[in-house]
Amino acid sequence: METAAPQLGIAHFIAQADGLAHFLLVVLLAMSVVTWYLIVSKSLANRRMKKHARAFLARFWGAPGLAAVADYLQKNGVSDPFSHLTHHGLKAAEQYRNKTGQRLIESGSEDEFLTRALRRAINHDTARLEYGHTMLASIASAAPFVGLFGTVWGIYHALVNIGMSGSGSLDQVAGPVGEALIMTALGLAVAIPAVLAYNFFNRARRQMLTEVDGFAHDLFAFMSTGVRNNTRVHKNEERIYAAPAVRSA
Repeated sequence: METAAPQLGIAHFIAQADGLAHFLLVVLLAMSVVTWYLIVSKSLANRRMKKHARAFLARFWGAPGLAAVADYLQKNGVSDPFSHLTHHGLKAAEQYRNKTGQRLIESGSEDEFLTRALRRAINHDTARLEYGHTMLASIASAAPFVGLFGTVWGIYHALVNIGMSGSGSLDQVAGPVGEALIMTALGLAVAIPAVLAYNFFNRARRQMLTEVDGFAHDLFAFMSTGVRNNTRVHKNEERIYAAPAVRSA
C-alpha cells in the first residue's frame, strides 16, 4: 500500500520550523502590521488634512481681514499646515506688538521676528508630515534580509536532515528547500508595500511642503505690507488650494 505524499507548504514549514524561524516569522508579521497601520492611518490623515486645508484657504483668501481669519482659527482650531502657519504668524505679530524688549527672542525687526515664527512653524509641520517615514524606510530595507536569513537557516536545517536521512534525491531536496524559500517570499511581501508607501507619502510630503512654503511667502508679504495679492486662479479641483503665486525674493 502506497504512503501518502507529505503535504508541503507554509503550514508544514511553520510546523517543522524551530524557535529561530518562529521568531523571524513573528518579526516579519510585526513589520507587516506596522506597515499597514501606517499606510491606513497616514492615508486617512492626509485626506483629512487636504480637506481642511482647502476649507481654510478658501476662507482665508475670502476673509475681509486678518481679524476675521483669527476669529475663524479660534472657532475651528488648527487642523492643517496652512492654518498652523497662519496661527503662528498671527501669534508672532501679537507678541511683537506686546514685546518688552527684555527677551532674546524679541530681538530684531518685526520682519525678522515674523520670519523666525514662520520658519519654526514650517519645521514643526515638516516633522509632523515625516511621521512614520523612518519606520517605513527601515522596514523596506530590513524585511528582505530578515526573510533571507530565515531562508538560509531553513536550508541549513533541511540539508542537515537530508544528510542524516542518507537520501539526496531531488524529491527529498525540493520540498525542504522550497519551504525554506518561503521566508524570502514573506520578506519581499513585507518589504514591497513598505517601499511603495514610503515613496508615495514622501512625494505627498514634498508637494505639501512646497505649497506651504509658497503660502508662507504670501502670508509674510501680506502681514508685513498689509496688501493681499491674490492672483492665483483655482483651475483644478484636485489641487490642494488656490493661493497667490510665489514671488522670488
